Amino acid sequence: MYDVLIIGAGPIGLACGIEAKKKGLKYVIIDKGCLVNSIYNYPLNMTFFSTSERLEIGGVPFISHGNKPNRFEALEYYRRVAMSWELQIKLYEPVKEVKKNGDTFNVTTSRGNYQSKAVVLATGFYDLPFMMGVPGENLPKVKHYYDEPHPYFNQKLVVVGAANSAVDVALETYRKGADVTMVIREPALLDSVKYWVKPDIENRIKEESIKSYFNSQITAIREHEVDITTPEGNLTLENDFVLAMTGYKPNFEFMESLGIAFEDDDMHTPQYNEDTNETNVGGIFLAGVVCGGLKTNKWFIENSRVHAEMIMETLQKRFR
Repeated sequence: MYDVLIIGAGPIGLACGIEAKKKGLKYVIIDKGCLVNSIYNYPLNMTFFSTSERLEIGGVPFISHGNKPNRFEALEYYRRVAMSWELQIKLYEPVKEVKKNGDTFNVTTSRGNYQSKAVVLATGFYDLPFMMGVPGENLPKVKHYYDEPHPYFNQKLVVVGAANSAVDVALETYRKGADVTMVIREPALLDSVKYWVKPDIENRIKEESIKSYFNSQITAIREHEVDITTPEGNLTLENDFVLAMTGYKPNFEFMESLGIAFEDDDMHTPQYNEDTNETNVGGIFLAGVVCGGLKTNKWFIENSRVHAEMIMETLQKRFR
């Protein structure tokens, strides 16, 4: 019997484990993938927006070689955090079901069964991409995740999206020899695009080294072509790959299966007590970006680390 079972071994899940250990609570962290699985699946050359000290957890210093750390440094750091705190973590063990039985939660995973007095969801949002919902989206040439530019050398590439991910992909693949076309639903790139990158992409679009279609959408994908609708009419483009940088969302279906209620808003915001992070289901808590629903740019590592302290302080008072 655990005091708290934490679902998700990302930075905030690890922070929850650290705080549980500090409070003397019996805990376990379970993840369906590897340690900090979302960071592992980031593009290979990704650099964080935040400086290293804002990504620190558990009082373990994060030293990076540059002004802002990269993916490789972050993976090394969070491995060091897990080892330094000797955290109890079970990886590659998907949670299949969570059922409440009185004051106890029965948690079934791919490897066994657990009992816990409380459950924390720190599952993030990077596992479920927004689908475009167009014919041909299931073809192997369509990718919702991006790792590196080399496979796209000398290929005709369509990049979908108007935010940082799409801009970074378009610029990096263009500079590594891809023929890049951006298809953007909005009338312009989003204001949230990094200020030091925005002039670069705007200039590449202006000189047409990166082609662009604004107020446009893909309507169909075939093995060697894509159809798009634009303000000037419908077009068919030769195409080898589609990189759909359309964003990601939390696993709402899983949350709903637990009985978690949501606000009546367009953002599908889960209901929880902002002083404790406890949901309408007593004993189930939310930590990290999952608190924001579709507002995935509201919570980050640096401003949601406090969730771990709030939750474990609440549980310490409840169980001790």
